[in-house]
Amino acid sequence: MARHARAVLVFWVLFIVAGFGLATGAFGTESLFDRLHSGEIVVPGENADGRAVLREAGASGFSTYTLTVEGVDLHDPAVATAAATAVKDLTAIGEVESAVNPFVLPGGPSGPAATPLLGAEGASSGAFATVVTYRQDLTRTQEQAAQEEVDAVFDDLVTAIDPARSDRGGIRALVDRVIAQVRIDGQTGEGVALPISFLVMIVVFGGFLAAGYPVFGAIASIAGALASLVAFSHWLDLDAAVVNVVTVLGLGLCIDYGLLVVSRFREELATTRPAGLAPGAELTSDVVHRAAEHTLDRAGRTVIFSAITVAIALGGLAVLDVEFVRAVAAAGVSVVLVALAVAISLIPALCVLGARRLGRRARDIGGDHGVFSRLARLVQRFPWAIIVAVTAGLVVVALPSLDLRLTSSGAELLPKGTPEREFFDNARAVFPRLGGADVAVVTTADPATVEEWLPTATSIPGVRSVDPPTPPRDGVVVVGLRTGDGGLGDDSRRAVQFLRDHRPPFTAWTVGQASSVWDFQRAIAQRAPLAVGLVMLATFVLLFLMTGSVVIPVKAILMNIASLGACLGVLVWVFQDGHLASVLGFTPAGGIEATMPLLVLAFGFGLSMDYEVFLLSRIVELHAEGRSTDEAVALGLQRSGRIITSAALLMVIVFAGFAAGKLLMIKQMGLGLVMAVVIDATLVRMLLVPATMTVLGRLNWWAPAPLRRLHARWGITH
Repeated sequence: MARHARAVLVFWVLFIVAGFGLATGAFGTESLFDRLHSGEIVVPGENADGRAVLREAGASGFSTYTLTVEGVDLHDPAVATAAATAVKDLTAIGEVESAVNPFVLPGGPSGPAATPLLGAEGASSGAFATVVTYRQDLTRTQEQAAQEEVDAVFDDLVTAIDPARSDRGGIRALVDRVIAQVRIDGQTGEGVALPISFLVMIVVFGGFLAAGYPVFGAIASIAGALASLVAFSHWLDLDAAVVNVVTVLGLGLCIDYGLLVVSRFREELATTRPAGLAPGAELTSDVVHRAAEHTLDRAGRTVIFSAITVAIALGGLAVLDVEFVRAVAAAGVSVVLVALAVAISLIPALCVLGARRLGRRARDIGGDHGVFSRLARLVQRFPWAIIVAVTAGLVVVALPSLDLRLTSSGAELLPKGTPEREFFDNARAVFPRLGGADVAVVTTADPATVEEWLPTATSIPGVRSVDPPTPPRDGVVVVGLRTGDGGLGDDSRRAVQFLRDHRPPFTAWTVGQASSVWDFQRAIAQRAPLAVGLVMLATFVLLFLMTGSVVIPVKAILMNIASLGACLGVLVWVFQDGHLASVLGFTPAGGIEATMPLLVLAFGFGLSMDYEVFLLSRIVELHAEGRSTDEAVALGLQRSGRIITSAALLMVIVFAGFAAGKLLMIKQMGLGLVMAVVIDATLVRMLLVPATMTVLGRLNWWAPAPLRRLHARWGITH
């Protein structure tokens, strides 16, 4: 890296241009954001199978577009005439499969009637809706072109009847808005995180140049994240949220690793420069190259080890049978590799090119005595009190996680006031039967057989009413069950549980949001033990190879579990119970988005091990030099404490930038990772680790004789 620093820099500049160009479609390719989708998290199971049956029968609601109007006289013939004219014009559009006249019941009489297309109070409500269904075989471009024609017809209808209020929307518009919000939140998060991180690093490094290197590396990491997502989008269906998930990871890790590498390079410059050389004097290439060599041999080794632990934590997600989670795992691991490549190539190259200015301001990163060594000595005086107090605090904070409730929000992902959410909220209030049943039973059975089952359906726990079976469409019949809780409440969940336990006397699939969450929980429960076991085993092996101990890896894993439990407890307390909703600017959805606990726990575990590696690498090195355990812990905390604290502060800034976004899922992830970093870098790393190592003493380094011999041959040492 030192000998070819300029070539390395040119490569990464071209890489950044290529990454952003591919993601934005600047090279004439399709933009990454045009390839994203958003919706329910799909897992193999009954809900997905039922949805597939509906799609094959052309009964999917994704291709519908609805106009709602309020404040008109439904008995006025002119209103009915205008609606009939609009429907005629709509059906004349080639891309439109059907358009429903609210004043004409299929196969029934004309005139105002209590149909799903009229307001909740029927004709007296003064409200009606017109629903357009597009052909299922349309491309996105064709549907967008048809949308303009449909909107023109809707405009004419609204002008003709002059309602007090009109609104329009559909699932496609909602998805487009969610994807757009992902992009906005990502830009907001990066716009907040990068400049503030830069200012903080100026304070940390005491110089403009050194502070800029990790930020430049973070930009390269974002470009790499987007480029990897472009590649994955060709063989994986990427949810819109994946973009921010991997971007925030790459941004945080790259700043983290950049801080470590630049700090170590400045330290090596200070120790390798010839004695008596003036601070402003020109450094020889020998000195600079040797500093770069020592930096990568030490800090670079730590970065590689840390990246492997983070990749392992994310790789564990790939075991789970959930496409969204697997996409995050695949993209996340690739981004970790990009952050690693940046840290061991671009950052050292930048350091070499700026070595003269870095050397001019080089200073001791920290002696053997300071605030962190004093903190370690204080903890070592009262280790049991610290262990009891911190553990009890973590357990108390983790208690709300016992009431964790998973949910799968739709329009609720967007903040109140967003037009797309307002459309769905208002449609649910004014047209409660327009949006479909809370739980649906899909079947290919004979309609007569389904009719015989209806009396049983009315007695299902949680069900308030049952819709008449829909007319067969390609042999598919749907029975809607109304629970009145929006599809994710306790009644809907009870109804789904009952239907899974007591099957109808014919082939049927239960679908809906509650059914989707039920399948998700089952899929996670089936594979989670394997995923957790693999991550724990791999982490144990890596930490053993690093420390030569079996005690330290087990202790590290247990402490990480405790800190992550507390992080999950905070998430439940805030987002499920609704505390701080007004401060953080969100409306509680009554639960945590189904994938968030998985992502926060996986990312949090990886980042916790990140700081564990930073601290243990120093402690192990000092102990190997012959220091006692207490002395190694105190000196190790002193020498790594500044890096860990600075890295944690920068991580918090990065994650807080995304927590400030408006999309509920991204807000949950941002706050969850903020808490994971804060809890781990303060209570665990600064208090619990030194306290437990003090109590264990020489037992910290225990391992059976065969494993000691294994470590002597294969262990990872500096």
